[in-house]
Amino acid sequence: MPRRDPELPETTDTTANGTRSDGGILATSGARDASDKLVRQVKDQVTTLRGQAGEKLRAYADDGKGKGATLLDDISAVIEDAARSIEERLGADYGGYAHRAAGAVSDFAGKVREKSVDNIVDDAKSIVRKSPVVAIAAAAVVGFALVRVLRTGLGDVTGAKRGDAANDGD
Repeated sequence: MPRRDPELPETTDTTANGTRSDGGILATSGARDASDKLVRQVKDQVTTLRGQAGEKLRAYADDGKGKGATLLDDISAVIEDAARSIEERLGADYGGYAHRAAGAVSDFAGKVREKSVDNIVDDAKSIVRKSPVVAIAAAAVVGFALVRVLRTGLGDVTGAKRGDAANDGD
């Protein structure tokens, strides 16, 4: 067993300069090189994963944008059908309002389709900065509408299941 250096605290056998009490030299440069290499590898992997995540997110956003534009076109078609019905029942003046609303929704769908996701995000940020109260109110309305749609849809599904279960007992 090597002799202990009496100047070092108990259970310590190395000094701060990298030498051991028995006169040997610690291999700190090799360990440091290995840890630096490991850190570089981790950073490279994080950068690669970040890039892949960004690409996937952009692809999902583009897909969602396309689906949103298609949904707006469908809504426009529904409004247009309702406009024809309104025009037959209430006259051309009221039907004209509904036709203009359908046209506005259709134009908006076209603008959504033409813009990139980055431009849409920038526009949304700009709107929120200019009038945050309107943005919060719009978010509340959209959230309320989504909750209503989900509750209605879930109510139909659970109601159908309850009805089926009730009929199974007969």
